[in-house]
Amino acid sequence: MNREISRVDISFIGDNNMYITQETVSKLLIQNPQRSQKEFKEIIDLNELERALNSNPMIKTADVYVTVDGVLKADVVQKKPIARVRTNASYYIDDQGSYMPLSSNYSARVPLVTGSIDKNNLSNVFEVARKIQNDEFLKKHVFEIRQDKKNHIYLRLRQYDFIVEIGKPTSLDKKINNLKAFYKKAYKENRLNSYSNINLRFESQVVCTKV
Repeated sequence: MNREISRVDISFIGDNNMYITQETVSKLLIQNPQRSQKEFKEIIDLNELERALNSNPMIKTADVYVTVDGVLKADVVQKKPIARVRTNASYYIDDQGSYMPLSSNYSARVPLVTGSIDKNNLSNVFEVARKIQNDEFLKKHVFEIRQDKKNHIYLRLRQYDFIVEIGKPTSLDKKINNLKAFYKKAYKENRLNSYSNINLRFESQVVCTKV
């Protein structure tokens, strides 16, 4: 496409949290930042520009096109982090279960992930993080997800010191319902500070260890 570009217009779709800046996206679109937009008369490969944007680890999808009046437009959907890994490396896990780097522009308030984490195998912690993201009770209370070397999952809740043992992330709905029922009853009876461990590994019961 051989057309003079009058300007570049970048729109972020959806989440208002800015993990990537318009300046960064603009530089990906116009590889030579010293060139003025009016001089940008080269043949434009829109597919190549889209690939450049989609290869950025902050971007989920991008749609690039030129309007009839010569505006180069990019509609960008950013990745959405749902957990933050904090081990020897720090990064986010996004809502698709993929790697997402930390941003110097914005910090997401999401649960921490600690323990034995393989960047190339995030399925267990992603499944738990996604459950937390979509459940108001968990989203309010859980601040840490820990995975041990056997891929067993443990949770920590705000305000309380006890550990919640999930075990393998199977039958999560059943286990979470057991946790909610236990929490509601123990909170009503003012006993939440009496426990050091809440074991949910057995689907039919909650096994508690007192302090």
